[in-house]
Amino acid sequence: METVIVSNEAELKKCIREVIREELALLLADVRPPWQEFEEPLITRKEMAEHLNISLVTLAKWVRNGLPCIRKDGRVQFLKSEVMKAIKQKPTGDRGRLRIKKNGSVK
Repeated sequence: METVIVSNEAELKKCIREVIREELALLLADVRPPWQEFEEPLITRKEMAEHLNISLVTLAKWVRNGLPCIRKDGRVQFLKSEVMKAIKQKPTGDRGRLRIKKNGSVK
């Protein structure tokens, strides 16, 4: 650590500002802006229903049963990779019903 001798109030303020700037820069280096939060784009309910070839009503039921979604600004959106991963884990023979346990696994 470097020793700093401060001779007046203005120099003290300057030193404090520099230290605060350095610390903030270190803290903010790991924070991503909100628009870069996800590596893949979020898709809408309509886009997800079309991709899965199901109705919006069915999609809503699946969401209530635990289909992974992101609620952002009052809207439900999806990461396609997360939804597809949940569906692939679903066992066959369930007559099209998607049930997801509270721990995130699909029944």
